[in-house]
Amino acid sequence: MPNRPVAALQVMRRIVGCRRALLRPALLAALIWAAAAAPVAQAQSRIKDIANFEGIRDNLLVGYGLVVGLDGTGDDLKSAPFTRESLIGMLQRLGITARDADLDTQNVAAVMVTADLPPFSRQGTRIDITVSALGDAKSLAGGTLLVTPLLAADGEVYAVAQGPVAIGGFSASGESQSVKKGVPTTGRIPNGAIVEREVDFDLVELKTVKISLRNPDLTTARRVADAINAFVGQPAAQSTDPATVMVKVPAKYDGDTVALLTDIEQIPVQVDQMARVVVDEQSGVIVMGEKVRISTVAIAQGNLTIRITETPQVSQPAPFSNGGQTQTVPRTDINVQEDKGRKLAVLPEGVSLQELVNGLNALGLGPRDMITILQAIKAAGALQAEIEVM
Repeated sequence: MPNRPVAALQVMRRIVGCRRALLRPALLAALIWAAAAAPVAQAQSRIKDIANFEGIRDNLLVGYGLVVGLDGTGDDLKSAPFTRESLIGMLQRLGITARDADLDTQNVAAVMVTADLPPFSRQGTRIDITVSALGDAKSLAGGTLLVTPLLAADGEVYAVAQGPVAIGGFSASGESQSVKKGVPTTGRIPNGAIVEREVDFDLVELKTVKISLRNPDLTTARRVADAINAFVGQPAAQSTDPATVMVKVPAKYDGDTVALLTDIEQIPVQVDQMARVVVDEQSGVIVMGEKVRISTVAIAQGNLTIRITETPQVSQPAPFSNGGQTQTVPRTDINVQEDKGRKLAVLPEGVSLQELVNGLNALGLGPRDMITILQAIKAAGALQAEIEVM
């Protein structure tokens, strides 16, 4: 006889295996239902990506200088008096008198030099500069910028520029043809300027820090303040207007404001936005925000096309006839076509962005027709969003 305990154990294993096989589909279905029923987390952005901190900003620099060494593509000194006077002044500073000389060179060009001074740039740091022709120079290829002081808005010199100009375009011409690529009258000098003066700003000793939102919004500003207060554990931040959040440096960050800003800029915040529709009538581009809503409205759009075709025919007399003459007989074909497939579409109140797009697409509209429809909906007071025309 077979061993009864062993047989019973085998039967129990089969029963448990069957139950597991039955439970697997049910468990999988339950997991899928739970995932579908779970709320979708809204996207959040770091404070670093939506705001700027007080004092951490670029400063714009500008200067006027001369580019020399051009191969006959520089300014005409007769039509560019500022280039002539600048050249004479430079030669006089070098001990050469050329005031009464008949200067007739086209190897010099007057240029404007621009640069961005990064925040907290120290003396001796090199920055990139852009050189742009000011007169009637044809190309800056092969030129070298002479020493040019770069000034800020306060009139002080913060950097000095000099070096060979690198351009990204070229031009060539002959008697009957010319070719041009890019802009040969603008070039760059990588690391072409040396910082000579620093911007005074002591970030470490700040007791209060201002955070400026790139896209001002009351709700976002308050959320930023609440997120900072929750992080530091005390009411240190307060939104003073839609674009500014004031943060008092907590005691544990006293003397280490950099550490505070480093921690703050990594805090995630849900950004709110105004319902806005941006349209570009020239290119037909339409951009609609997520919050765009409309009230109940009915939309119909149709086009009437009238096509007139002229196909004149020549009428000739019969062969060997004496009294006939050749004449042109006009033939006009007028075709009137109306899009009868366009129907009246009703968009219910409070539809979402996707439903609005689907409703407009159901009418068979192109981008330019959609722009007209959106403007008409706004004029009717049914579009709960702001339309911005680029």
